[in-house]
Amino acid sequence: MSRLSRGFFIVLEGIDGAGKTTLAKMLIDMFKSKGMEAVYTYEPTDSLIVRAVKGEYSSYRDAYVDALAFALDRLIHVKTLIQPMLEKGVCVVSDRYFYSSIAYQSAMGAPFEWVVEVNKYALKPDLAIYLDIPPEVAMARRQGLPSRFPEFEEKEFLNRVRQNYKRMVAQGWLLEVDATREVQAVYSEVLEKVRSLFSSGMV
Repeated sequence: MSRLSRGFFIVLEGIDGAGKTTLAKMLIDMFKSKGMEAVYTYEPTDSLIVRAVKGEYSSYRDAYVDALAFALDRLIHVKTLIQPMLEKGVCVVSDRYFYSSIAYQSAMGAPFEWVVEVNKYALKPDLAIYLDIPPEVAMARRQGLPSRFPEFEEKEFLNRVRQNYKRMVAQGWLLEVDATREVQAVYSEVLEKVRSLFSSGMV
């Protein structure tokens, strides 16, 4: 079976250096090897909204501006890519989603509950996995690599982000996976969680 009646929406979360992008692309390759259609995407996207906030309006940025801008970017992302792909039976694997807004904008100073409320009606994924890693380990992995948001690459800030992710795990919104291990071991555990979506054993 190469097409589902509706595709699965899978999200990988965590700080940069946790391995989200690598694992997402491994999942895409796995789906395609099984004859299933799948696409990789990420947030924040490169929309005009995100570019404006990072550019022309950068001097006005704070936790609230970022949370609202990224929520709008997310809504458009869902309407233009995620939902249409799912309806075609394509599996969508997203590198970050609204959990990132909750983790990061709360760490910037917006109330946790407020950021949750802003994202209350966002499309819920079928599976959301948090790749846990201490900031110092993640930063060492990423040393010398470019970042789309270098303003967030600071250890104490990332410790707050990590605690917000842990809070979401405790509330049952995310499934935690230890991302400090070798990539194949992490992928194996992620794959087991993905397999739980498929009652037919397709994957």
